[in-house]
Amino acid sequence: MKLPWSRRSEPAFRVLMVCMGNICRSPTAEGVLRHRLDAAGLGDRIGVDSAGTYGGHAGDAPDPRAQRHAARRGYDLSRQRARQVRPEDFERFGLVLAMDEDNLEALARVRPPGVGDVRLLMTFAARDGLPQEVPDPYYGGPEGFERVLDLVEVACDGLIEHLRREQGNFRG
Repeated sequence: MKLPWSRRSEPAFRVLMVCMGNICRSPTAEGVLRHRLDAAGLGDRIGVDSAGTYGGHAGDAPDPRAQRHAARRGYDLSRQRARQVRPEDFERFGLVLAMDEDNLEALARVRPPGVGDVRLLMTFAARDGLPQEVPDPYYGGPEGFERVLDLVEVACDGLIEHLRREQGNFRG
């Protein structure tokens, strides 16, 4: 479905990134996609947000480790705050992208019947041999946060190309 583009303050299309607590993977994915959309000249046309399937971190900033690793690559996550997915998100966002199968299943339980396009983020990764899921780095060391960034960057590049193909009016 193609969406019209205009210079209104509201973006023509929105993407929601989702993990469990909305403090590691999904805020990282939000920050990477927002940065790359801005660099591609699409930041005003495609909106990005993130949320969690679990609400226990609502109002919290992203994990300091996620912020630190993201900042090293030029991504600012500092203004983001965790929130829980709401049923209305499936109508508001053109794409709802889960980081893993567990969160995809959790989204299916919240999603109103027949509403929204829900997928795994890694379906947009354009390289062979990559995992289908973005692993949770929370209980691991620094290498886990770097791996999340590596995977999310590849997937977000593929997502931007997908959006350009599907939404013909998105040209940078």
